[in-house]
Amino acid sequence: MRAHIVSVVLMVALASTYANAQKIADEPSRRQAMELYRSGMEFMSSERFDKAAEAFAASVEKDPLLTIAHYQLGQAHMSLKRPASALLAYKGCLDAMEALHHLEESNKFEVDKQRQETIREMRTELNRNVKIDPLKRTVIEQRVHDLEQEHSAPIGSPFHPPAFVLLAIGSAHFRNGDREAAEAQWRAAVDANPKLGEAHNNLAVIYLQKGQKTEAENAVKLAEKNGFKVHPQLKEDIQKLR
Repeated sequence: MRAHIVSVVLMVALASTYANAQKIADEPSRRQAMELYRSGMEFMSSERFDKAAEAFAASVEKDPLLTIAHYQLGQAHMSLKRPASALLAYKGCLDAMEALHHLEESNKFEVDKQRQETIREMRTELNRNVKIDPLKRTVIEQRVHDLEQEHSAPIGSPFHPPAFVLLAIGSAHFRNGDREAAEAQWRAAVDANPKLGEAHNNLAVIYLQKGQKTEAENAVKLAEKNGFKVHPQLKEDIQKLR
């Protein structure tokens, strides 16, 4: 019961945070947010996901535009089997990303400073954890690539949600029992990044469940072409479709 109450309180607090996520945090708040984020990452490494969620939630309270904290809050909630809370966090991540995108028109120096700090944090995570799961490494590397692309994008260009967040939103929808929403997000993910093998794999699962053999087979081929190791059982189940 207590965990549920804490979760509800955090969701209400975060909803308020997202509504006011149009302001760049001052330097002390930013530093505190990063410290809380790093604490959350340590809790994630030791699989103390409840503590991680609390740390990430506190981090985005300090800096509503700290996108990596929003995203990791979603990851923590997914590990805790709270897909509805994860959805809120991932959408908060997109809101923060879009807010930063638009703020760059008037605050390019500050936005780029935060972007470079985030890139350093991602690279530190990669270098610190040499045994990191290959799939997770690919996602982090893609996040770094997306951030570097944002740096070189012309001011005033439209905001495009990054594929890795769309992938995560789709997974949260799927865990929450909304297969149609999951499919829509995974389709959007492969539109944003056709080389995202995990999204193709997930679409193959959707097509299998819908009995669409040709689409499932094509999705498996695209997943493997882009380096994703498709589970043999999935391929076997697809072959059984008529």
